[in-house]
This record gives sequence, C-alpha cells and structure tokens, in this order.
Amino acid sequence: MRTLTRTTGLAAMALTLSLGLVACGDDSDGNSAGSDNSSESTMESPSDSMSESPSESMSGSAMDDDAAFGEACASLPADGPGSATVMAEEPVATAASGNPLLGTLVTAVGEAGLVDTLNNAEELTVFAPTDEAFAKIPKKDLNALLKDKKALTQVLTHHVVEGELGPDEIAGEHTTLNGDTVEVTGEGEMWEVGDEMAKVLCGNVETDNAKVYVIDTVLMP
Repeated sequence: MRTLTRTTGLAAMALTLSLGLVACGDDSDGNSAGSDNSSESTMESPSDSMSESPSESMSGSAMDDDAAFGEACASLPADGPGSATVMAEEPVATAASGNPLLGTLVTAVGEAGLVDTLNNAEELTVFAPTDEAFAKIPKKDLNALLKDKKALTQVLTHHVVEGELGPDEIAGEHTTLNGDTVEVTGEGEMWEVGDEMAKVLCGNVETDNAKVYVIDTVLMP
C-alpha cells in the first residue's frame, strides 16, 4: 500500500511539474531531479531489508538442527574428555567413557564385550541410561545382571538402533540391535522412550558414529 501511495504521489507531482513548466520555465528542472532522487531512495529500502532477513533466519535454523538439547547437557565438561567437541570426534563407546553421566553404562558395555561392536558400527542411535537410571535397579539385581553376559547384552542392545536419528527423525517405533522394538514419543525437546517412558535428559549428542540420547531409566527388552 505504501508503494502504491508513493507512486500515486509521484505521478501527481510529475503532472503538477509538467503543468508548471509553462509558467516556471527552468525552475521545474530542479524539482524534477528532486523527485527522481526520492524515487531511488524509496526503491532501495525494501530490497535492503529483504536481503538481510533470509540469511539470518537460515543461519539460526542450521544451528538449531545440530545442537544438543536438555538440562543435563549442562553437566558435560566444557572441554577435554566428555565434552561435546571431543565426543563428536570419537566413536560412541569411547565417547561415553568420558561422559560423567554414563559411568555405569560404560562398565556394563565393557562387561558385555560390546565396545568394539559399538565403536565399529557405521551409524547408530543410542539411548544411554545415566548412573542414576541404573541406581533405580535394586543393587542385587544389577550385580546379577552385570555378571550375566547374555542377559546384559540383550538389555544393552535393546537401547541401540541403526542409523543416526536426529530430533526430526526420532519419533516412532524403531527396531533395536536386540531384534525387538522401542517406541519414542514426544516433540521439540520433550521425548520419552520405551514402555518405561524414560525421559530424554540430554539429546542429539554427536559422536563420530552415533547420536546419543541420555535417558533417566533403563529400558528392559
């Protein structure tokens, strides 16, 4: 509407100047030049604002797509082992060994002999229970599980699915390395995993060959 109004105003000004040309002679040249400058100024402003907005929006979107999310992410070290930068360069089992939230899981993976299996896989998504998640299991039962390699392997591989699934792909039912399924529900930064409705505490964590979603409950096959 502003462009239409200004265009109409310019047309009226041009008509007035044309009529005044007979009466004013050379004086109309200065006014005409002034109207041309006004037109140029009007045309520059919209294009300038349009050229800036898309680039700023795309930049922000790209950053959000790759970012880890969740309150527990603040527990990760700022640098060194377990930090986001270092984990992104390491295979998943090695990366987890430096994560302060995942000590019991790292022990369990070692007891099950799954370190090489996880590290050598091409693309995985891992739902990683915290130490507090394992602490929910009665100590006697947890110790028995850690000593039963077959049962422990079934539990741990129930937490792993093929493919690196970002937040835009994580919803739905997924086949685990144990051969069964696990369902993820939610949206945005609020996700729950499995029949246990385990909450994602820190999600979309990058490692060299996997996406990791830290959860607050151990999933049972």
